[in-house]
Amino acid sequence: MPHTLDYFMAPSSPWTYLGHRRLRDLCAGQAIPIRMMPIDLGKVFPQSGGLPLPQRAPQRQAYRLVELARWRDITGLPLNLQPRFFPVSGDDAALVLIGAQLHHGDLAALDLAGRVLSAVWAEERNIADPQVMAALIAEAGLDGEAIVARRPDAIVRYEANTKEAIARQVFGAPWYVWQDEPFWGQDRLDFLERALASRVGARG
Repeated sequence: MPHTLDYFMAPSSPWTYLGHRRLRDLCAGQAIPIRMMPIDLGKVFPQSGGLPLPQRAPQRQAYRLVELARWRDITGLPLNLQPRFFPVSGDDAALVLIGAQLHHGDLAALDLAGRVLSAVWAEERNIADPQVMAALIAEAGLDGEAIVARRPDAIVRYEANTKEAIARQVFGAPWYVWQDEPFWGQDRLDFLERALASRVGARG
């Protein structure tokens, strides 16, 4: 059985959005399963000195926009630098993703995650609105009622994911872990690609 890559993510993160498709492509190319783990950054940040965007220094906020524009150009992905519905709570979206994971499996949840991330950063949609989330579920061809029914289990899993992230010294998103080696941010995907290739190759 292949090793699994752990993918700590946040549904409202632009950096998660920018790396999501490439991560999936990298892992698909090596037949490596992804364990997607939505986490609550509001609980992770205080453990590591991180700050929510509105609390960061103006210089950091301004430079963030410069970097987002660069990554938009590099990836070719559509991205609104200052989307209408951001900052936005990602908690309900995270619970939907976990519910989809529990009912439909990892691949369906990863597909839905891509839609949720695009909704924030490319489509000016509010993922904190239950109607928007219901529409995204329907667009993905998933069972909305079944996903909602898994909400109690999703809450438990969300809390467990977040606790695991803190225990494993995660301090941001996206955060990838391959065979106990951490990679923080979509800008580390080149490093991750090398690690996947070398270790899969060594496995034979």
